Amino acid sequence: MILSRRRVGENIFFLNSNSEGKIQGISQSLPMLLSTGGLGAHNLMEKFEKGHGETLTPCTPSKIVCVGLNYRLHAEESGKPLPEVPLIFLKPTSALLPHKGTIVLPPQSSEVHFEGELAVVMGKEAKNIKAADAHDYILGYTIMNDVTARDIQRREKLYTRSKGFDTFAPLGPSIVTGLDPDSLTLETSINGIVKQKTRCDDMIFGIPRLIEFISQVMTLYPQDVISTGTPSGVGPLSPNDTVTITISSIGTLENHVIASSAE
Repeated sequence: MILSRRRVGENIFFLNSNSEGKIQGISQSLPMLLSTGGLGAHNLMEKFEKGHGETLTPCTPSKIVCVGLNYRLHAEESGKPLPEVPLIFLKPTSALLPHKGTIVLPPQSSEVHFEGELAVVMGKEAKNIKAADAHDYILGYTIMNDVTARDIQRREKLYTRSKGFDTFAPLGPSIVTGLDPDSLTLETSINGIVKQKTRCDDMIFGIPRLIEFISQVMTLYPQDVISTGTPSGVGPLSPNDTVTITISSIGTLENHVIASSAE
């Protein structure tokens, strides 16, 4: 199942598509789409299949939980020791940006980096979940770019401001269910030049362990996002760059970059 979200006028629709891109159902409620399959509105389906409507982030999380230093080589390139437990932080939902949306480089930073990541979308409320049961609570997987003002992060030693600017959480283009995350590969390119390439099973802490750890701290709700960390190869973004993050079996998240008009 491939889940996406689009706006037409004032109406927002969740779509369920098959692997060939043919829409199977439409609903204005994700729980309704998942439980009933949605409406078979053929005229609207045909329009959506032709690209009708504005692409939105595929879900509406109450929070975005991110994981730092979850790949060994990224920890090494950051000059930091391997963590003993997952290092988690939050990004505000105001930072969300859809596929094809524009990343805005803020005037407060002169060194903004891309970070391609596999993201988990929760399907059920989860609190104090055991790792062995974690997959029962997952809706599916998508792609996130954990955009970071590296100079601010380096200077402040804190993550909220450096990772919390508007447009700093590109997410999408869709949620894909039924995947084995350990079989996926991630590749990030800037203007067609590959910068990151890794298998997603190279994480220090696997997804079940992350869900166990995070759910011991905070309740995870349906559509909440866990971004699982970035591999080595992170680097700067410049105005007019195009950043693409491709994860096998999920697709490609693409965003253009501009400088803030406040500069």
